[in-house]
Amino acid sequence: MSSVPLPSSCISSTSIIKNHTPKTPFSKPFFTTLSPSFKPINSIKFAPSRNPNRSFVCNSSSTASSPTTNYEFSDGSEEVELRLFIGDDSIQSSKDVFVDADEKFLTIKTKHNGSFRTALELSLYEKIKPAETIWLLDDDQLVLNMKKQDPEVKWPDITETWESLTVGVMQLLKGTSVYLVGESSEINSIVSRELAVGLGYTPLNTEELLETFTKQTVGSLVTAEGSNSVAEAESAILESLSSHIRSVVATIGGKHGAAARGDRWRHLYSGFTVWLSLSEAKDEAEAKEEARRNIQSGGQGYTNADVVVKLSGWDSDYSKAVAQGALSALKQLILSDKKLPGKKGLYIRLGCRGDWPNIKPPGWDPASGQGAA
Repeated sequence: MSSVPLPSSCISSTSIIKNHTPKTPFSKPFFTTLSPSFKPINSIKFAPSRNPNRSFVCNSSSTASSPTTNYEFSDGSEEVELRLFIGDDSIQSSKDVFVDADEKFLTIKTKHNGSFRTALELSLYEKIKPAETIWLLDDDQLVLNMKKQDPEVKWPDITETWESLTVGVMQLLKGTSVYLVGESSEINSIVSRELAVGLGYTPLNTEELLETFTKQTVGSLVTAEGSNSVAEAESAILESLSSHIRSVVATIGGKHGAAARGDRWRHLYSGFTVWLSLSEAKDEAEAKEEARRNIQSGGQGYTNADVVVKLSGWDSDYSKAVAQGALSALKQLILSDKKLPGKKGLYIRLGCRGDWPNIKPPGWDPASGQGAA
């Protein structure tokens, strides 16, 4: 099968997608986030393409486009610097360059043969102060200095890529484990392996651990003893894993697993939980609204998750794109409250008593709801 190469204006920050022909053609992934009053929610749309020879359709606010990626980037304590190599004799002065920077987006255009063309266009790794952006020409380089809104945030790169997110989120997590929950054990497992490799974490799978321990498959265990036995057994496994650090844990998907039951989340709260939610939404707006309804209804145990990634379809060839969406959502969550990893650690030290997120004082009795005398 032949594939159509990506145009320069559609280079995705997700490296697995570039120059790749999937088994089943899908359209581009896109990532969105709700307002701070809601959980961070990313939505990734996989929609069948009508053209079997078209490998990828790109139109994403999180993409970076440029005829060249020849640049140098450095992160200072309060500002970041970008040096873009332009190396063109037709650029004689600042009048031949156009720079537009807002809080999260950067566009650079250069003049060629009397008209401007895009040299770089991307979403920034984090927010800047646009009014304090300065730039100048230095021989064959355009030097751009941007003030960070949050000087404490370390920028691994100028934009969100798989590489920059794995480095940045690993630092933000501070060793806290990540749990993947959702309707599909397969999706949880495949994406967990991607995340584990990227973060340098240990991949763990509760379904595999349960089947190794019981010498039965989940299906046969449900048939023999009922779905409650599966949830109970997985809960025991989650208890043993709750004190682990630097792990990515794939949980059992569907109605039989512990994560589908709100009363089985006591040990899942020990880490950051990501709900990989299969969706029927047709676009980004519908995915947001669906996620809001899910969270507000609280009808599923999955709604206890820290972040939500909406998937309109699934193809294992795009597992890294899904993993990147999860990392982006986790980054937004932790940056909204940098004390969260420490709070997770405190929750573990107090015995994972189920009092998340409002942790009670030491000596609190979950059974009585009363504190220690």
